[in-house]
Amino acid sequence: MFLINFVKFGRVLGMKKFHLLTIFPKMFDSYISESILKRAQEKRLISISAYDIRDFATDKHRKVDDTPYGGGPGMVLKVEPIFKAVNRIKAKSKKLKTRTILFSTRGKVFDAKIAKRLSKYDELILICGRYEGVDERVAKYIADEEISIGDFVLSGGELPAMIVVDAVSRFVSGVLGKHESLEEVKGSYKVYTKPEDFIVKGKGTRKKNWKVPKVLLSGDHKRIEEWRG
Repeated sequence: MFLINFVKFGRVLGMKKFHLLTIFPKMFDSYISESILKRAQEKRLISISAYDIRDFATDKHRKVDDTPYGGGPGMVLKVEPIFKAVNRIKAKSKKLKTRTILFSTRGKVFDAKIAKRLSKYDELILICGRYEGVDERVAKYIADEEISIGDFVLSGGELPAMIVVDAVSRFVSGVLGKHESLEEVKGSYKVYTKPEDFIVKGKGTRKKNWKVPKVLLSGDHKRIEEWRG
């Protein structure tokens, strides 16, 4: 498929590239193959490449995890395959502005301000953790920063990676139909569309009319802006 370029390192000038490091690359297939992200890739505005960390393992069994030093439950993702994967990508991106991100509950909470900042980079390398975590040397020596999407724990970094790709892509020129999205103008406000009157049957024979606010039908743009706040 052209929508996910598995371990392809060709460079297209002007295209923003997202490199997703994971042990489950197929988890991204559906989300990035639909809607805005699909069109953005078809227009060659962005490129989304998923890499299986196992392909960079150093043993014949493609082992990417091991038990934690000092004891404890679960397994920890090893530093070696992640180091090799990031280095391989960076070797093809020497002249580009690149940022490497590790998803972690200890990281900065992701928001629109961070998304806009990350959109200034040519390439983003997104490391998706799994199991009980990632060897701390990845955070200390490989990642440029750690990001969290909230005060809760997920099974892995794949969902956060999709959120970052989606949010950052919206700041790439040409990705959205309009220069500014609804949220970027003044925050999300109430919106309505046809029909003007929506009749809902209540108990017995009673009916309710869920109407569109009259101000939105007035054609008075100043009043509408005031109503939207």
